[in-house]
Amino acid sequence: MTNNDLLIRLRYALDIKNTDMIEIFELGGIHITKDELRKILTKPTVNEEGEVDLTPTEEFTPCDYRMLDAFLNGFVTFKRGKQEPKQGNANPPIQVSGKQDSANNLFLKKIKVALSLTTDDMIGIFYDAGLNVSKGEIGGILRKADHRNYKECGDNFTRNFLKGLTLKHRS
Repeated sequence: MTNNDLLIRLRYALDIKNTDMIEIFELGGIHITKDELRKILTKPTVNEEGEVDLTPTEEFTPCDYRMLDAFLNGFVTFKRGKQEPKQGNANPPIQVSGKQDSANNLFLKKIKVALSLTTDDMIGIFYDAGLNVSKGEIGGILRKADHRNYKECGDNFTRNFLKGLTLKHRS
């Protein structure tokens, strides 16, 4: 599943309008136009071997990890509001980890925060999609990439989460 697919499916699941998508990207620090958004929300082509072709074209712009991260940060701000630093505290330094979360792990973490979901809420969303998961599995996915109990989230897991989110918000 590509990052473009994640954005397309999230947009559908939560019924996010194009103007809101542009605003969310702005909140994440990326300026895009309606035409650029249309190119990002286009599915990539598949070649003869069945492989996804992420080559930029006039109709398609691939969504890289940085762009997805900026969108998800903007989505958290869009849903929860801008967080003001506490008085007397300086901004905490950005910690650089040896490993980077997969796009699917990053996606689930940020959506959980943006929608104020608890682990039980996430279990319910997965259950609605027909997937039974435990708190331990979700905990492993939500950990930092360099933690010993970190579990990389697969496409099927993310796809089921988006399916459950769609059933929850669109029914």
